Amino acid sequence: MNTSGLYPVEYKILIEPESVEQKTASGIILTDKVTDREKMAQVRGKLIAVGGNAFEDWLPPIPKVGDTVSYAKYAGLIVEGANGKEMRLCNDKDITAIVSI
Repeated sequence: MNTSGLYPVEYKILIEPESVEQKTASGIILTDKVTDREKMAQVRGKLIAVGGNAFEDWLPPIPKVGDTVSYAKYAGLIVEGANGKEMRLCNDKDITAIVSI
């Protein structure tokens, strides 16, 4: 469900990236600079919303809202929704795979 207050238009899509760990497996706490860089490099997330023309020229399988997807590294813009969460607003062509795991 889209609680972000953001509604993509045309070929744009809205993805909620998976969360980035704040500390390493060995317990080292990461700095804000490192976690910010990791957030930008994140490549998996949940498809939250799609614009009206998104995926119109795609062949099946076509991603749908709620799917976990893999997307291009550094694609699109990082935007903050009304719910305070950071989202990725990018083009439909930035999706590279539907993740079924």
